[in-house]
Amino acid sequence: PAPRADLPAAPDHGLGVTLNGDGADFAVHAPHATAVDLCLLTMDADGAVVEETRIGMHGPSRGLWSAHVPGVGAGQRYGYRVYGPWNPNGGLRYNPRKFLLDPYAKALATKAVLDDSLYAHKVGVHGLPTSANWEISELDSLPYAAIGVVTDPNYRPVAPSPRISADQRVIYETHVVGLTKQLEAIPEDLRGTYAGVAHPVMIEYLKNLGVTTIELLPIHAKFDEPWLTRRGLSNYWGYATLSYFAPEPTYATKAAQESGPQAVLNEVRAMVSTLHEAGLEVVLDVVYNHTAEGGFDGPTLSLRGFDDLGYYLHDPVNKRQYVDVTGTGNTVDFRNRQAIRLTLDSLRYWVSEMGVDGFRFDLAVTLGRHAGEWRRDHPLLVAMTTDPVLCSKLLIAEPWDVGPGGWRTGEFPIPFLDWNDRYRGALREFWLSDPKEMSHGNNGHDARELATRIAGSADLFAWGDTVHGRTPLASVNFVTAHDGFTLADLTAFDHKHNLANLEENRDGSDNNNSWNHGLEGAIASPIIGVDPDVRDVTGIVEDIIPARQRSQRNLLATLLV
Repeated sequence: PAPRADLPAAPDHGLGVTLNGDGADFAVHAPHATAVDLCLLTMDADGAVVEETRIGMHGPSRGLWSAHVPGVGAGQRYGYRVYGPWNPNGGLRYNPRKFLLDPYAKALATKAVLDDSLYAHKVGVHGLPTSANWEISELDSLPYAAIGVVTDPNYRPVAPSPRISADQRVIYETHVVGLTKQLEAIPEDLRGTYAGVAHPVMIEYLKNLGVTTIELLPIHAKFDEPWLTRRGLSNYWGYATLSYFAPEPTYATKAAQESGPQAVLNEVRAMVSTLHEAGLEVVLDVVYNHTAEGGFDGPTLSLRGFDDLGYYLHDPVNKRQYVDVTGTGNTVDFRNRQAIRLTLDSLRYWVSEMGVDGFRFDLAVTLGRHAGEWRRDHPLLVAMTTDPVLCSKLLIAEPWDVGPGGWRTGEFPIPFLDWNDRYRGALREFWLSDPKEMSHGNNGHDARELATRIAGSADLFAWGDTVHGRTPLASVNFVTAHDGFTLADLTAFDHKHNLANLEENRDGSDNNNSWNHGLEGAIASPIIGVDPDVRDVTGIVEDIIPARQRSQRNLLATLLV
């Protein structure tokens, strides 16, 4: 059992940490736990833990555990240990030997490092359970766990958001690191960082393109999938969220990382503020549909250790199994009120405290599921579209997931915008796959589908909550995104060749509607790029390059129209 709770309970003013008077209030949600320890850490200059002080918390009160701790201020490193039943068959896997990251932690002092001790159950080769009985692990995970930090709420406000007319919005999707990592015009110490995104050279580039809105691939703190780490690979895109509040610290400058977690937060805020001052909106790609804890046999890092049965969607018969509609091992269960609260609190934080202008929701259909059933009036979607902090911000749905009835383009409620995959497919078909078929003497399609998409996709969007539907401005039209081929790939490959990630070309879609124009692979060209492994064996390179460039211009021109 945990130590007796001999400090006062915290007032009920929200989850996470709140600086209050002579100290700090801590509150977490663990409804099935029998006891919870708040763990205050003392760390040396190298980031190693030299002392752990455990404080028993009051609870559970409506599932909440809390404590007011005098003397605690900004910079305090902390986490939790949770006690309770070990019953994997019932979806309960409490193990106080696992140091847990606060789901509401605003910054990280250390990132989690893959180790057998991160698993609540005993594991063997490749992290697999050592027995069918799922024996409890006796290893302490603290040396390898992610550690949270109490942050200072006093900071310089972010500059106000620019006002962009909906019919003039041009969204530029990019990755914080990849955008500037190889850009020599930016100082070397800023390349591949939050600060690099907001550098004057990058701002001028975006403004000259006519971009109004920059959409960043996930910047929430992440933990790479164990199977990737064991292969020496990483989840570069970042769709493996560990924390819904803390930014990914490795994207900050080296100087900020060395100065500490608060400096990382300040760099993110400064990036948003500078982009606002330049007239650019900032949208975050966010992943609330699943977490980095993976499948039922994955590590216990945060949510799983507090309430595995509540946060994740379990098989109703065999609770040792998850129902996975995301294809990533786990699915957040949005029938659970605490999962909804966590998501809304995170969104409000990023708007109110970090200054962002909106969100693009990865696999957004999952957010509207009542277990297997998708509902456009789901409580989470209703809350987001009516919340006074969120409803005026950009809410962009990736309107599909891999569950039953998972394709929902055009069906999200006002004021959501939807990624329009039908538009993407129509443009690729008209300009690439149809000409490819006709070059082989086959028939293509007529222009009706293309005309419908250019005219605003009324078949998808001209219905809904109002008499006139959501209007064409609800459709986010695009040709390429981070999923699948780039524009250069579309005109250089008939088939995908995803080999570098060691998945033997199994991942990604085979339906790309692409056209290599007669030669598979890239050719040395300012537009196409260079692949030294590709040799021209046809003698028609001079014909292929202009043909590919023409197709690229056709796609871009149609998109801009």
